[in-house]
Amino acid sequence: MLCYAKIEYNFYRGARVVRGKPSMTKHSCLLTLTFLFASNLAFAGQNSTTNPGAWSGVIINSGCTADEAFAEAAKCTEKTPEAKLVLYNDTTRQMYDLDPQTQAVGHLGDSVTVQGTLDGSTIHVSTLKLLTSIGLPAGEKAPAFSLRDQFGNEQTLQSLEGSHGTVLLFFRSADW
Repeated sequence: MLCYAKIEYNFYRGARVVRGKPSMTKHSCLLTLTFLFASNLAFAGQNSTTNPGAWSGVIINSGCTADEAFAEAAKCTEKTPEAKLVLYNDTTRQMYDLDPQTQAVGHLGDSVTVQGTLDGSTIHVSTLKLLTSIGLPAGEKAPAFSLRDQFGNEQTLQSLEGSHGTVLLFFRSADW
């Protein structure tokens, strides 16, 4: 059984169905599509993916929202007995649960890098290290890079270099 409908597109009126199969086939198509959608959801639930990697941010308590953490509210770094410790990434404004909590204990308010696997919004922690500095030390040469600018043109360290050198300024986060 094939499900189809001829669709006509008019720039001024948009898309509309012009012709389809008889009503019984439409119901069969709808039932088939519903079944396929439901089976994809069930499969997605069974096939939970985990991603190994490293995440940097600040250890805060879970009683704090992302907006409060971004504003560096004092309540985010207060010890609260019922709250868990979470990693807040101020660049993406995401909060990650940490499992187990043991390595994060004693680091409330500290900037850290957490290594482990991400499962949903939970990082299964393998190591947790304090960040001692962010970025390159003063005077160190910038590494080679290749990125697209706001116009889609590829830029490299060499393409940005001027006759008197180059100044790179990275603005880490802002609340626009």
